Amino acid sequence: MHRIRVLIVEDSLVERELLARLLSADPEIEVLGTVGSGIAALTFLEGQKPDVITMDITMPHMDGYEAARRIMETSPVPIVMVSGSWNPDEVAATFRALEAGVVAGVEKPPGLGHLDHEEAARRLVRTVKSMAEVKVVRRWARHRRLPITSAIPPRETTGSPAPADVRLIAIGSSTGGPAVLHTVLSQLQKGFSLPLVITQHITPGFLEGLVKWLEQTTGRALHIGAARAPLLPGHVYLAPDGFHMGVERNGAITLSKEAPEHGTRPSVSYLFRSVAGAFGKNAVGVLLTGMGRDGAEELKLMKDRGAMTIAQDEGSSVVYGMPGEAVKLGGATYVLPPEKIAATLNSVEDSLRSPWRASGSAA
Repeated sequence: MHRIRVLIVEDSLVERELLARLLSADPEIEVLGTVGSGIAALTFLEGQKPDVITMDITMPHMDGYEAARRIMETSPVPIVMVSGSWNPDEVAATFRALEAGVVAGVEKPPGLGHLDHEEAARRLVRTVKSMAEVKVVRRWARHRRLPITSAIPPRETTGSPAPADVRLIAIGSSTGGPAVLHTVLSQLQKGFSLPLVITQHITPGFLEGLVKWLEQTTGRALHIGAARAPLLPGHVYLAPDGFHMGVERNGAITLSKEAPEHGTRPSVSYLFRSVAGAFGKNAVGVLLTGMGRDGAEELKLMKDRGAMTIAQDEGSSVVYGMPGEAVKLGGATYVLPPEKIAATLNSVEDSLRSPWRASGSAA
């Protein structure tokens, strides 16, 4: 049996030993090596190729962001950022690393005896094992994005054109999703008026940092969803930790502690099902990269109710589980890469006279 080979990059000797002990305890994982700096990681990779790298953010001489960027430009490996801080500013810095190709972030488990130790350790091991299955590609030093004007969306499956009265955009994403959300939100045109509701699977405690990072880097107004909060034009709402998020017909957010779906709460399935019931054809559903099938059947439900539906394409997905399942079910009107998803949403905005515009201006 091939074991998952892991390189641990962490400047604290105590933390390195803790991570090595936790990962080595799983019979499917082999700790290939431990190093104390980003520079040492680059040297290590000259001779050996791990399946996954765990990377600290704050290190002397070369921080985790710069190390990740150089690794993804030279010898791409799935990188999991391991953060020891719950400070939103520092967690937001963790998400900066997504721009360099990092595929996931997870909290650093506290020491033995801490109440959260066992759960955090399980989450670390689970994340490392799942990241070993993802694909990574070389990131060029001067990566160029396609201009929005060149992103003309091809019709992937049969379906009706975008309805003339779209009132809401619902997005679901998981593994690899934060970087795609960044691309889509940053490429929405100025004055974009439609509200967006998003369920993103994410490690508990990282959501506030994700929101802060996306707000800083996309220029859009982001919020963590709150019960009964009204959906404002052009604003973006992410499901909070531990709650399913839905919407009401009057354009307000609902939260629920109902049982997890597909092993997760919040669930994309819950969000899409709520949007299908409340808005029907007057919504757009978007399902992005992620493992499993959360949201796949419900994207098909949205399409059946007359909504425009979009699945991320396989070539741009870190994991083609969720969108791929939706495509198999015939649930996607379009199958597109991130830049073209943004262009399509811009075209929806251009084609309608949004009822939300009457109540305010976009962020």
